[in-house]
Amino acid sequence: MNTLDTIDRRLIATLKLDARASITTLAAQLGVSRATCQARLNRLVSTGVIQRFTIALDERRESDIIRAVMMVELQGNLARAVTRKLRQMPEIVQLHTTNGSWDLVAQIETTSLPEFDRVLREVREISGVTNSETCLLLNKVIA
Repeated sequence: MNTLDTIDRRLIATLKLDARASITTLAAQLGVSRATCQARLNRLVSTGVIQRFTIALDERRESDIIRAVMMVELQGNLARAVTRKLRQMPEIVQLHTTNGSWDLVAQIETTSLPEFDRVLREVREISGVTNSETCLLLNKVIA
């Protein structure tokens, strides 16, 4: 899909606030028919503009999540293979290419330290990962 019109952008913005909103609710908020809203949502999903729906947790529950960023150095000729493997790990919630000393930055989220340790080990064992550095995210200072 080349361009998104105003309704598409408003639909996406509304879903970002509440991905569980019903089609009826979304249509009413956008001022379009239920059928139009459903067709647009289907098109956004089928063309890959919307790739997944997710949840937001209550901040009190989020405090139980262990978060970290991992900087990863790659062997150049294996970069694509490593990226594919990292994208398959559900604990890696974001993955970015970057410049400088590190090739990738991964945001990791787990629910326990043993699970966190397992994820670090699995990443480091991927063929093509030559070095990594991980920093735990301790306290959110700004929302």
